[in-house]
Amino acid sequence: MRQKIKQNKKIQLSNVMLIAIFFLALSCSEDQSITKLDTLVLQDEFNIDGAPDSSIWTYDIGTGENGWGNSELQYYTDRSENIVVEDGMLKITAIQESYQGSSYTSARIKTEGLFEQAYGRFEARMKLPYGQGMWPAFWLLGNNINEVGWPQCGEIDIMEYRGQNPTDIAGSVHGPGYSSSTAITKEFTIPNDRFDTDFHVFGVEWGPSYINYYVDNILYNQITPDDVTGEWVFDHPFYMIINLAVGGSFVGSPDANTVFPQTMYIDYVRVYQ
Repeated sequence: MRQKIKQNKKIQLSNVMLIAIFFLALSCSEDQSITKLDTLVLQDEFNIDGAPDSSIWTYDIGTGENGWGNSELQYYTDRSENIVVEDGMLKITAIQESYQGSSYTSARIKTEGLFEQAYGRFEARMKLPYGQGMWPAFWLLGNNINEVGWPQCGEIDIMEYRGQNPTDIAGSVHGPGYSSSTAITKEFTIPNDRFDTDFHVFGVEWGPSYINYYVDNILYNQITPDDVTGEWVFDHPFYMIINLAVGGSFVGSPDANTVFPQTMYIDYVRVYQ
């Protein structure tokens, strides 16, 4: 009798597992759109030593308003100590130093006015820094921000990362009614690896009415107009931003265990249509 009960329980458990696998397969295959965008329209392989290519990138300098709206602690510069292309990659380095009233320096570049596009696949291969208070990001911002303001312009965070959590990244969208702490977001935990010890590809494939999020070509989230709690504002051109912030509301301040300098390595940035 005892053995029969065990067998029945095994059969019931198998049935439950089969049902779960069935619904998981549905959620991964039928509810998500993948467009396979493969026409390359922009690439920077960072193969020429020196400053970043000025035909693609420009800089944000200084501390912004209220630490770029996030209580960040660094002063952004265009100095080679903070940003340089060498060894076939772009290096953005956060330094602990007294500079222009701030205790840290780093860099932030963008394609505003140089490359802006609606829809496409945006991806970058990166190795991230480590430690409490390190906040690297690869993201898109609506090019109408000076006309309508933030978050009405829209923001697509392809990759954000807390240096104290080296196995996790987050992908988010910000818009009217869903911004900052109420942004639509999902985290991805990499299995058996870390983001600070090797390079990984972070990307989105963005089309009308959807944004798919990838790490190393693994699709881990899709956001559609049905998922946001306000107006969908992702149907106009956006520009790219790459930065390494120190401290701020997302990540908290560095502590005694944070080692400086810390560098964010970017092997390439590519955009497809």
